[in-house]
Amino acid sequence: MRIFNLFLITLILTVSAFAQQSLKTGAAAPDFNLESLDGTVYNLSQLQGKVVVLTFWSTKCAICHSEIPRLNQVVQRYKDKDVVFLALTMENQVKVEPYLRKNPFDFNILPNSFGVFLKYADTDRGGNINMGFPSYFLINQHGAIALRSDGWDKAAKIESQISQLLASE
Repeated sequence: MRIFNLFLITLILTVSAFAQQSLKTGAAAPDFNLESLDGTVYNLSQLQGKVVVLTFWSTKCAICHSEIPRLNQVVQRYKDKDVVFLALTMENQVKVEPYLRKNPFDFNILPNSFGVFLKYADTDRGGNINMGFPSYFLINQHGAIALRSDGWDKAAKIESQISQLLASE
């Protein structure tokens, strides 16, 4: 019970610290350090010089499920370019791996991403978290947010913005 109370207080303080947060286009993308399913550690600040595509997703999200094949096509088109594709989920490896066996996702999968989710999600004055699934953040070569979007059928928009960013460097 004591551990639960400590976790709850920590969560409330964390959410309060991000009250009224809204990451706008042009803002610096919050840094993170996460391990992927294959053991690779991704640190956002170390990816500067590359375009980074982040998507927040869940195995329970029907829209996410329908978007994966489209997003895989985008990954294939840019596989030899300076673009890194990261898919962050709050779910753990045990939950994600069986899903991925049936639904291959060509992004680098980063489980246990709740802390990063809090950094990127909008919150209102009351500390309520607001983020649609899937959510997309396109980060330019300088570490700034170039595109922020969520919902269904965003692959073409993401691909267009990637092309623009690669052409501008």
